[in-house]
Amino acid sequence: MSLLELDGVKVHFPVRKGVLFDRTVGHVYAVDGVSLKVEAGRTYGLVGESGCGKTTLGRAVLRLVDITEGEVVLDGTNLAKLSGEEMRRVRRRLQMVFQDPLGSLNPRQNIESILAEGMAAHGIGADSEERRAKIKEVLARVGLPANALSRYPHEFSGGQRQRIGIARALVLEPDVIICDEPVSALDVSIQAQVINLLEELQESLGLTYLVIAHDLAVVRHISDVIGVMYLGSLVEEAPSDTLYAEPRHPYTRALMSAVPVPDPDVEDNRERILLQGDLPSPANPPTGCRFHTRCPWKQETRCATERPELRDIGGGHRVACHYAAEIADGTIGPRQSATAPRAAGEQRPVDAAVPAEAGVGAAAGAGPGAEEAVGKE
Repeated sequence: MSLLELDGVKVHFPVRKGVLFDRTVGHVYAVDGVSLKVEAGRTYGLVGESGCGKTTLGRAVLRLVDITEGEVVLDGTNLAKLSGEEMRRVRRRLQMVFQDPLGSLNPRQNIESILAEGMAAHGIGADSEERRAKIKEVLARVGLPANALSRYPHEFSGGQRQRIGIARALVLEPDVIICDEPVSALDVSIQAQVINLLEELQESLGLTYLVIAHDLAVVRHISDVIGVMYLGSLVEEAPSDTLYAEPRHPYTRALMSAVPVPDPDVEDNRERILLQGDLPSPANPPTGCRFHTRCPWKQETRCATERPELRDIGGGHRVACHYAAEIADGTIGPRQSATAPRAAGEQRPVDAAVPAEAGVGAAAGAGPGAEEAVGKE
């Protein structure tokens, strides 16, 4: 059963110009028609390079940014139509774990104050003593001692601060938690701890996750279904194992070719896919298929003129590509300059699939990630 459904969600930011007369001269199409479903008790992973709209989509679900068009349905309720007060009450069921654990915590409040603030706003707990008992219970769940209550965010390590962020979400007993790059700012060893913690909490509390990340290895480890975004649109969606075994969209294939393989013989001889050119501006996206300006399999017909729909090709696998079947069976091949076998000892180029700062396809837990500003997405 789908707990959270997005249908044709668009988030467009107006571009304004003028000194005396402020007028709208265009829009940034940060999210442009995304539809997906998140099943209750499952994890949906959302991946893509910086600027593709992942973070903006997550914020739109919580109505932290205005939804231009489309529906966000939580358990039968369309959040896009709710008033401010109605949305405030619903937010108890929707919580977010932010990318930067230190930046998301008030440095002037101790941990008890940070965690109790949301509880008081939503009427959880009869008094401060009852709230304190609940907070201690949640802190124990995330592996923090009870004496953390009186301490301040700067007194904790990065991994501990992220656990506090998770605890802040858990104290409200939500149904859905949106994790925006939950481990990208952490050390490799701490990343594994936080991911394992999220899985344990999901198993014990029946939580539903929407995980936004750059690192494909991390997403594969934690997700049941994975969606790949490019320039504000969902280009492919499939169960985790299926997507990694048989990526069908050219963009997904390029991402996968950038993921290091821990077998040196396989790594040295496998094919890599090089994407040419820069990511187009979301303020002026290409016509037709958004990816056609960089696609190694681009065809002269349809690609530049007709935008492909996200269509089901069986087994819950959806792809937005006119020629996905022909590319898969080899009927259509890539341009010669776009693919090449990796020579032994050759260093991976930074443009192998994604800009280096995006961190997509890094080894498990090693992707640095880049903070995505809402204004840029």
